[in-house]
Amino acid sequence: MTQQWSARGSAARERILAAAAEEMAETGDVEVAAVARRAGVSVGLPYRYFGTRSGLLSAIISAFYDRLEEAATNREFAGDTWHERERARVIAWVDHLYDDPLSPVVLGRTAGDADAAGIEMQRLHAAIRRGARNIAHAQRDGDLPADRDPEMLVAAILGGVHTAVAVALTRSPRPDRALVAAELWAFVAGAAGTSDTERGRHDR
Repeated sequence: MTQQWSARGSAARERILAAAAEEMAETGDVEVAAVARRAGVSVGLPYRYFGTRSGLLSAIISAFYDRLEEAATNREFAGDTWHERERARVIAWVDHLYDDPLSPVVLGRTAGDADAAGIEMQRLHAAIRRGARNIAHAQRDGDLPADRDPEMLVAAILGGVHTAVAVALTRSPRPDRALVAAELWAFVAGAAGTSDTERGRHDR
């Protein structure tokens, strides 16, 4: 059941969450006392709204994936073919991750809080299910060959794209986002099996 807050309470909660995201982006970690100082609230107030440090971290991770889903994962893109729509999605995906200051921390996480890891796993499986429906629809439409398992294909693509962007974000200087998007799209299109003719026609 979702907790209902007053307008004042909701504003305080959002201020704490924003401060926590800033703290995590800058330090790579979340300490409740530091978040409270940054938000200008008492040390006890984050516990009121998030219960525990784990609850606060989970809220940060959830908000990160909410933004990514709105910008790319769950967004409907214009285009006559799967190729056109998904190429636009890859570009939007890279643009969003390059612009979100939490991306290097969240994508680079190798271990940590169990609850936050559980949220990341739930979001991954949701993205795989949605992507598998996307692939299956494109296969029925004849945009993609039908010899690939949609769920396995999407899992492989998401894993590859996730890791590649995480690597790009740790480089200094970062590689040009347009070049990263182009390389990732070549990987996605090749894995999905779009024809060389189709790729060439749209990538010229």
